[in-house]
Amino acid sequence: MSKFKKIVMIALFLMPLFFVGCGQKNSIERSDRKRILCTIAQISHLVSEIVGERADVAVLVRGELNPHSYELVKGDDEKIQGADLLFYNGLGLEHGASLASMLKTHPKGFAVGDSIRSRLPEKILWVDGTIDPHIWMDISLWAEGVDPILKEVIAMDPEGESYYRKRADELKAKMLETDGRVFEKMQSIPSAKRFLVTSHDAFQYFTRRYLAEKGEADWGKRFKAPEGLSPDGQLNPRDIQKIIDHLALHRIQILFPESNVSRDSIRKIADAGKKTGLEIQISREVLYGDSLRGTYLEAMLHNAEAIFRSLTEEKRG
Repeated sequence: MSKFKKIVMIALFLMPLFFVGCGQKNSIERSDRKRILCTIAQISHLVSEIVGERADVAVLVRGELNPHSYELVKGDDEKIQGADLLFYNGLGLEHGASLASMLKTHPKGFAVGDSIRSRLPEKILWVDGTIDPHIWMDISLWAEGVDPILKEVIAMDPEGESYYRKRADELKAKMLETDGRVFEKMQSIPSAKRFLVTSHDAFQYFTRRYLAEKGEADWGKRFKAPEGLSPDGQLNPRDIQKIIDHLALHRIQILFPESNVSRDSIRKIADAGKKTGLEIQISREVLYGDSLRGTYLEAMLHNAEAIFRSLTEEKRG
């Protein structure tokens, strides 16, 4: 064998080892990766952006399921007990009895929303004496959860600290940039039209951050929903009348359905309102509150675009 062929064969043999060695700087073998479980997708997207390929991230409450009342199903307890880290929202969101019990007793459980509340209690909203847990609807506020998540991830895997910090900084920058885009889009809607009625009370934080006028004390008038913080689809005539009165007072003509909430409530309101002479439509586009389409930031941008189109388009006769 010629000297040249020997060199080529040695190079071909060493090349895979070279690439494996390079790849291990920022990732580890799948069988050795830590397992992180998040109750909701809004948390998992933050965690995934931070850990990259160094850990496996899974979501417990998937798709259009309701996180408020979610109860454990077969296999969930194994997922929870087997997690090296468990991130949940807290603030009363995951109040299904079986799930709430598991979250409180998990040795590696961490409530992202509760950590934000402990540092910024003045930013937390209450509805009829109950904490509103939907803090991810204000991107700038949800960005406050990045550093606490980062701290827990580094404690789990200290060797990846520099990798995690870099990615966390990039994530925060991206979140704040998106927050600015959503704010600018919403503020471009004329103030007289900047009113939102959705299926349930998931958009209070969104309204305060993006729809209210600067310094507006009575910003809460800009948002109403027939169902409370945890949608149950049970409406009485008094609930319907309150929303109809609100629609009439502020000349609101459109209702927004949410992706994982029954449309029965807003249909009842639309029908009852029309009988009183109000011109009410249900938006063709759904909003994402408790569930997501795509990533968290993509869903927030979708919400902004859908609201903008519906509130600014010319009424069709």
